[in-house]
Amino acid sequence: MHFLNSLSATEWSVMERFLKAVVFPKGACILTQGDPGDGCYLIDAGEVRLELEHVEADSENVLGHLGAGSLLGELALCDRGPRSASAFAETEVQARWLGCDDFDRLCREQPQLGLAISQAMAGDLTAKLRNMNRRLVEFIFQDEIDEATHAMVARAAAAQKDFAAWPEDRVDALLQDLAQAIADQAEPLAAATVQETAMGVVADKVAKNRFAALAVVKSLVGRPGNGLLPNSAGTGVTGIAAPVGVVLGLLPVTNPVATMVFKTLVCLKGRNAVIFSCHRNAQGVSNQAGTLMREVLRRHGAAEDLVQWIQGRISRRTTAKYMKHPGVGLILATGGPSMVHAAYSSGRPALGVGSGNAPCWIAADADVEAAAGAIVLSKSFDAGVICGSENNLVVDASRRETFVAALVSHGAALLTADEKARLAAIIFDPESGHLEKAVIGRPAAETAVRAGIERPYEIRLLVAPVTTAELATPFALEKLAPILSLFTVPDEAEALALCESILNRCGKGHTAIVHTQSEEVAQRFGAAITASRLLVNAPGTHGCIGLGTGLVPSLTLGCGTFGGNSTTDNVTYTHLINLKRLARALPVSSV
Repeated sequence: MHFLNSLSATEWSVMERFLKAVVFPKGACILTQGDPGDGCYLIDAGEVRLELEHVEADSENVLGHLGAGSLLGELALCDRGPRSASAFAETEVQARWLGCDDFDRLCREQPQLGLAISQAMAGDLTAKLRNMNRRLVEFIFQDEIDEATHAMVARAAAAQKDFAAWPEDRVDALLQDLAQAIADQAEPLAAATVQETAMGVVADKVAKNRFAALAVVKSLVGRPGNGLLPNSAGTGVTGIAAPVGVVLGLLPVTNPVATMVFKTLVCLKGRNAVIFSCHRNAQGVSNQAGTLMREVLRRHGAAEDLVQWIQGRISRRTTAKYMKHPGVGLILATGGPSMVHAAYSSGRPALGVGSGNAPCWIAADADVEAAAGAIVLSKSFDAGVICGSENNLVVDASRRETFVAALVSHGAALLTADEKARLAAIIFDPESGHLEKAVIGRPAAETAVRAGIERPYEIRLLVAPVTTAELATPFALEKLAPILSLFTVPDEAEALALCESILNRCGKGHTAIVHTQSEEVAQRFGAAITASRLLVNAPGTHGCIGLGTGLVPSLTLGCGTFGGNSTTDNVTYTHLINLKRLARALPVSSV
């Protein structure tokens, strides 16, 4: 019920003259955070989703939902301040609008009615404040975990207990069938992902889904995942692998299916169960992938509850309940920095990853044609949403002209000063400087049209020339889109210093790339740069996940203590087991 329902019939007949009926279709934006507060809505039917604007694409930002009988934006009637959150029509919404000007006029013409409305509104706001205080207390002293959360974790634990005794060959057969099931449906899952998330390129997501399934399972099959491991020669120590139990896996909106199948494979290889928290904007395709995998579990006689995912409404508060659940053995966090930070702050063991912002140095002896081809291939792949892709090019001045020509020949557009300014105006948030969500994972040609940038060829990449004086600008930050900055340096010393400065600003510990024909130069680069993956003459997007390099195939890339993580590794199943050591007394002569 609206709080205005306390008004009498006579008061309502007067009030209705100041209200305007409106209808919002499903998905419509009703209010935008930061816009002037010029009135409020009385919701008569439907459901409204409240969101906080957030610069991270992979962070959950849902505050809650409002239904029929609620007020939306009523603070504007009190302070005329900017909107504190955005509101979207979760379903079709029928409402009535009361503008601030109309409310002021009502108060002048009908002061008694205006007072009654103000008092009723004060009561409604007080109730909301009390509720907010209650939620704040729950947040400070941890949410009370509800029965649904307890039940899901209990089912996962029971399934994991039965699964722990499976022999290696039976587990490997299951993993191979799981991987094949996703690979066989890689194309429809990719199409569904792009449709739902509005990010990426279908053909590239097909390749990514198949890599995350088939390449990852190939790296797992035949390796020991549980029980006795080979003895360490001469030490008298035998390793014994034991599962961590129930793993909570966070799924990013940028790569939901690939990350889901990867985490499922590595979790099950270590004899763990997994519960996924899917991003709200990828929940539909996550349901599809999860359903496919549970069908395979049934065929192999495994409990379906080995793989579960949170269904219904997803919010940070919901995910936090699983993060804090004592039955969760480990959190495997992939997503925005704030969600990774929440995982590390939950009180449960966690493996998280950091932001990428890979610098890519084109050294004086680089094969510029090969380097340009690798860079355009990498950064245009799936519209640049893999965090290990190149973000900032650092080219030796002696090779700049030929390198730029090679970039253009592969479909890159080197921007003029005017084009660069127009691009910046549409891709960067004016307050935070981070990339606008509408640009993330969108093809370069589409963004170029929006910025009025034209070339006589299809634009695959947008390259903005910058100087070291612009290191503090948004162009030097992570860009999960086919957009790159281009720095020019006079020598190796300046190149190494600039690459390190770029990482110190954003992306420390993640990935860095060098194009050189000299092993000595590559080694100097590796020694100087604080990144966990140091790629040589490889495309960043592909190389960092182990495609075309000797790195472990993985969709979860640690950044080490450089980036506030616990490992520099490409995470795999060996990170999801407890390694016990059976140590025997050595002969006195060898002690």
